[in-house]
Amino acid sequence: VGGVDAGGAVSHDTRVGRPGLLPPSTGQHAALGVWEDARVTTILSIQSSVAYGHVGNSAAVFPLQRLGVEVWPVHTVHFSNHTGYGAWRGPLMAPEDVREVITGIEERGALPEVDAVLSGYQGGEQIGDVILDAVARTKAANPNAIYACDPVMGNAASGCFVHPAIPVLLREKVVPQADLITPNQFELGFLTDTEPGDLDSTLESVERARAMGPGTVLVTSVLRPDRPEGTIEMLAVHGDGAWIVQTPQLPMKANGSGDVTAALFTAHLLESGDAGVALGRTVSSVFDLLTRTHESGRRELQLVQSQDEIANPRMQFEVRQLR
Repeated sequence: VGGVDAGGAVSHDTRVGRPGLLPPSTGQHAALGVWEDARVTTILSIQSSVAYGHVGNSAAVFPLQRLGVEVWPVHTVHFSNHTGYGAWRGPLMAPEDVREVITGIEERGALPEVDAVLSGYQGGEQIGDVILDAVARTKAANPNAIYACDPVMGNAASGCFVHPAIPVLLREKVVPQADLITPNQFELGFLTDTEPGDLDSTLESVERARAMGPGTVLVTSVLRPDRPEGTIEMLAVHGDGAWIVQTPQLPMKANGSGDVTAALFTAHLLESGDAGVALGRTVSSVFDLLTRTHESGRRELQLVQSQDEIANPRMQFEVRQLR
């Protein structure tokens, strides 16, 4: 996960500024005593699910709940385990079945409560269409809602590991509808047809991505050639501001860490309205999660064991403002 060398930082307001997102709680009187009908952040999360381990919704839901977020998970698959093992069992949900679940939520009159739709790996074009339809319906019900998309396509080590149609789908249809995207550096280059390397070229690629539609971009796994050895960074750009955090690079690969990162950043951005704050909190929690996972010697994320660091980020890394 990933502040580095920033020149003189320009002070400016970093608030997201989405009126009505978290209105004051309304006191309501019960027959015995008084209780508060407090408004909580609500996220509709449309992702994969596994019984064993933590990827997709199985990585995103618990951390969001530990932050006090109401999460409505809609599963696009329900596998025994993630596909990185090379073998798995369980169903791939038909796109119409996924749509039916979302329609059922809509029929409960619940979509106006949704503050964000969150999506991750999109296994096919039809699922992509279902997600975009859910985004449109949600925004019609709540114009303040945002769409947070993790455009999963691959990484620098493995290359592109999705069906060839998926990058085209993401570039042409999905990303233009998103308000927030969370690509790694490799995916950022794929989306924008650029080769982000150093900080300047990465920021240029981010601006190309923002020109496609999303106002906020979180770039995970930033690997600048001129970075200090043994480090990795994470970069957030929102409005006129850009922030970066540098951490030690752990000698491991953890499936689901990107799903946790996207979920935490979305929640912290909704709660704080400040992309720099959201970045610092997210990096803190994800680094502690990965450290505990690495020290455990286990392949799966030690999510439950790291819940205190998720709920109360230590903020151990400096967030540097680049502009």
